[in-house]
Amino acid sequence: MSLQVGDLVTRISYGEDVLFRVTSVDDEANIELKGEELRLVADAPLSDLKKVDDDERTEFEQEQKKKEEQCYRLFRQDYRLMREKNEYELSSAYTTPNPQYFEMRGRVLHMDGDASYLQKCTAMYDRLGIPVYGAHMRETDMPHQVASLLEMVQPDILVITGHDAFTRSKGTDKDLKAYRHSKAFAQTVREARKAIPNLDDLIIFAGACQSYFEGLIRAGANFASSPSRVNIHALDPVYIASRVSMTPFLDRVQLSEVLRNTITGEDGLGGIDTKGVLRRGIPLKNQDDL
Repeated sequence: MSLQVGDLVTRISYGEDVLFRVTSVDDEANIELKGEELRLVADAPLSDLKKVDDDERTEFEQEQKKKEEQCYRLFRQDYRLMREKNEYELSSAYTTPNPQYFEMRGRVLHMDGDASYLQKCTAMYDRLGIPVYGAHMRETDMPHQVASLLEMVQPDILVITGHDAFTRSKGTDKDLKAYRHSKAFAQTVREARKAIPNLDDLIIFAGACQSYFEGLIRAGANFASSPSRVNIHALDPVYIASRVSMTPFLDRVQLSEVLRNTITGEDGLGGIDTKGVLRRGIPLKNQDDL
């Protein structure tokens, strides 16, 4: 079997559990891979790889689409409930029946180490109606770029993600050296906290597949991956950031509800008590001017 960059494969030794795209075939003993739907990087010898045919790829894509649509429906359902609560609170507070109010949703700065994932994420932000500025760069460049991006974009929410992996042969799950990019993610979080120290003034999500969750939280992230060192879906950071963006700033983000709407769940994602960033206003004139 021969492989080319861009081919889809699975790893035989791992039970063909993850779909990868080939990123380098310079050495048949060490072919570099990245997850097609999971934020994971890996390598494997040619002998351990199985090329995915068109029928298998179609089946996989349909299954992933089903998961994404299920999460989207859950998110929209929760948003409707939040909006109904907001309308009730405003109706109780103002003498005008059914006051028309406008919303200022939290702005997201999304830094991603993968250009294709960034495109997929920004499309979902747009679908959910979340203002976003996307920036693609290598994970190791993020600590050097985050301060200037924060100054330029002035976001309410910062997402730091890309690819990661935990390699047990390089150390325990408490050793940063055992992770592909957790060190860079943690450094980026610390640089962001130098600029904006308060946990409620800038909400940070950091991490990717199998990332060092505890280290990222200690560095200053509000949300991070991966508590159980499992893989996370490419869109998981979007759902967390979007929920924060749509939660009123006087309310606390309900962690259990947020994680329920992600594809990965509590094994792959976690966080600390955090306030929302949505602000509402009255009267509604022309929200497009805001």
